Amino acid sequence: MRRGIMLWGLAALLLLTGCAQAGLPQAREMGDMALLRTMGVDAGEEPGQFSVTASTGRRAQGIEGSEAKPPLILSAQRDSLSGACLSMQGLSDHYVFFGYVDQLLIGESQAQAGVRDILDYFARDLELGLGAQVWLIRDGTAGDAVRSGGESGVERRLTTLNDDGEMGISTINRTAGETLSTLLEDGAAYLPALRVEPSEEEGQTALLDGGYGILTEGGLQGWLTGEAARGLELLAGQEAQDVVEIDLPEGQVVVRITGAGLTLDPQREAGELTGARLRCEVAAEVAEAPDHLSEEELERVAAVLEELERKRAEAALTCLQLWQADCLALGRQMTLAEFSLSPLGAEWGERFARLEFTVQVEAAIRQR
Repeated sequence: MRRGIMLWGLAALLLLTGCAQAGLPQAREMGDMALLRTMGVDAGEEPGQFSVTASTGRRAQGIEGSEAKPPLILSAQRDSLSGACLSMQGLSDHYVFFGYVDQLLIGESQAQAGVRDILDYFARDLELGLGAQVWLIRDGTAGDAVRSGGESGVERRLTTLNDDGEMGISTINRTAGETLSTLLEDGAAYLPALRVEPSEEEGQTALLDGGYGILTEGGLQGWLTGEAARGLELLAGQEAQDVVEIDLPEGQVVVRITGAGLTLDPQREAGELTGARLRCEVAAEVAEAPDHLSEEELERVAAVLEELERKRAEAALTCLQLWQADCLALGRQMTLAEFSLSPLGAEWGERFARLEFTVQVEAAIRQR
């Protein structure tokens, strides 16, 4: 008994003196860590390779963080994401920590090859997580997008885009978790896209809205831009605030779209699903007008807006059916509306492409 007590005491002493810490994580000071905020993933030079670029954003230094250093940007290429991320440890004097990554950029080349491996990695890794916001880089690489912020870093721009999306004045935000979930359940997903363009400052670049990229399990199918992108937002019930200029004989009327909603009515023949009637409700307000509009004038404005929105939605649906990509989960909505419908199944993309959709738009316009 006495010997057992002595052995336990010796073990405790070894832990306190550090002699038995070989299997325990080493504590690190925050100043010794490179806290990454943004990760960009591109296809590597060889098939199956990944090129990963990561940035810390602006780093605080000095007394109470009164000064800031340019972002630390690391890049590595390996046959796996794990290998690329691990090799970054040898590229910095600091311990590289991925636990703060909340912005994921995926280059077009990698999107064409597929994004499931990347999303699965974010789901499994101990430091990363599925809450990261995701963007596709259209006509460019994620590495260039990560570097586009220069000494100021790209993180502030991405944060602004994310905030704008939450307020409904930019493209719809998507997280890694949302994207992975819709890919698994619907076989397709949409992601907001960004373009790397030269800025007004010489030698600088900027990230601009690039519409939406449409993904399936097979990879990137295409891009929705312009009116088709607005149609996707309308069908998603999350249309971004938009300004529409309408010409009337009395003068130009400008209306601002403030909201949207969607209801879905499945259509069947002989018990078989043949399509659906999509009713889109659009809320708008008069922003500019030559004078206070009469009821008749408001109805004419609403009719023009309804026609524009219907064409937008149809343009988006045409592309999605062509790509066999139900990224809006219309199939799941139909099964919820009609419990007698059979489950979607693995062939849903082909069935979705053959359905007939009718779009109806109702606009409610108010004026102050």
